[in-house]
Amino acid sequence: MTDIARRQHDLRETLTAAKVVPVLTIERVSDAVPLARALVAGGVRTLEITLRTAVAIEAAKAVIAEVPDAVVGIGTVLSAADFEQAQKLGARFTVSPGATPALLEAAAESHLPLLPGVATASEVMQAREHGFDTLKFFPAEQAGGRAMLRAWGGPFPDLRFCPTGGITEANAAEWFGEPSVLAIGGSWICPAASVRAGDWAGITAMCARAMKSLSQG
Repeated sequence: MTDIARRQHDLRETLTAAKVVPVLTIERVSDAVPLARALVAGGVRTLEITLRTAVAIEAAKAVIAEVPDAVVGIGTVLSAADFEQAQKLGARFTVSPGATPALLEAAAESHLPLLPGVATASEVMQAREHGFDTLKFFPAEQAGGRAMLRAWGGPFPDLRFCPTGGITEANAAEWFGEPSVLAIGGSWICPAASVRAGDWAGITAMCARAMKSLSQG
């Protein structure tokens, strides 16, 4: 098994266990640890902290150091420098919104698993040619929804996906029910308003409800 194949295998196991991966855009460092603890308390342990804010690195550091039960990945990885940053932080995996050749080559040199984003058949083929068989379908609803995933099932039966983008409490179970879906990504289980208000109990309850629904499905 190649290094990429091993990392992709590990990523599949992580996503299968996770079921849902919240996409976290943290605006205040002080929210990071209580938010992560609230998610973990609700059964959501695998977290994607995106590099979309000025405090993202500091927030990820805090969660990795103080919430040992969380499996922390770094999202919005766009370059080799971002991979290096994720490795230094001690992240367990990385996530990107797209899959350029340069990014896929950087991922091949990193020891961290990458969940590369794809939205077209050509992007799927490009990722597959680089050894990636576990992909992020993004933006899922906007790029064709569940019908697109089913269409890809014909030419790409070996691939598995974590769709992200436009997934809500109302349609999460339908997405999770697709045969090629290992897990789903989204931010509906930790709404920005709830985070700003410090409604950690509400977020825990929402996570527990989501996990119960997906487990039953």
